[in-house]
Amino acid sequence: MPLSRTFGSITVTALTDGEGAFFQPRAEAFPQATAAHWREADRRDPGSVTADGQWWLPFRSFAIRVDDGPVTLVDAGIGPADSLAATWAPVPGRLPAELAAAGIDPADVDTVVLTHLHTDHIGWAVTGTPGRPYFPNASYLVQRAELDAAETLNPRLPAGLVAPLRAAGQLRVVDGETTLTPAVRLLPTPGHTPGHQSVLLTGADDRVLFTGDLLVHAVQLVDPDLAYAHEVDPDEARASRLTALSAHSPTVLATPHLAEPFTPHPTPSG
Repeated sequence: MPLSRTFGSITVTALTDGEGAFFQPRAEAFPQATAAHWREADRRDPGSVTADGQWWLPFRSFAIRVDDGPVTLVDAGIGPADSLAATWAPVPGRLPAELAAAGIDPADVDTVVLTHLHTDHIGWAVTGTPGRPYFPNASYLVQRAELDAAETLNPRLPAGLVAPLRAAGQLRVVDGETTLTPAVRLLPTPGHTPGHQSVLLTGADDRVLFTGDLLVHAVQLVDPDLAYAHEVDPDEARASRLTALSAHSPTVLATPHLAEPFTPHPTPSG
């Protein structure tokens, strides 16, 4: 069964689409990390390292639901066997089965927030030939800066993702910080990609930050200054990470790639 956490009347469910070893050594992915960084990261998140030192990561989406109302889905996983992520990720993903186990029908989803357009975050957004939105009643939210960079991020995105969403009238382009509900806001967190966004859920006692790839490994919690090799703009990504982890004071981090989906994050004092 997928793991869920409840924040007042809001239920957040972590949906794991797949998991596997990263395609390069983690020392290459974080070239500035020291042995001390890795020791502390492995202590905090032991499930992210294999016995032979490989980076093991899940590919995860999150469902946000108030009572029995419609669902907001954060990211869309690695997708089926023929998805754009198939060249490197452990497809086919199992998101449909995870949704069913959580009691969520694809038709229940009225909003899909795509944190960014890397292929392991959009896999179930559009499926089939010709491509159709997998969530038939959902608006798909993408930052304008991300949409503008789509072809640069992957030449197959305009035809494989953007065009089908537009044709179905389900693409919603947002600019900057956007309030979705009184409890849910989109936060621009660029750097990993030009229009990367995160999601902040504010409950009575908790602030849950759905990070997307603002951080991808616990080593970036040990030292948020550490750059990840696959960031488009490492300096901008670092600034976004530091701001999100301090100014927005999250108490819980909901992450797609750490071994544990929900990580307590102490609110900075002062």
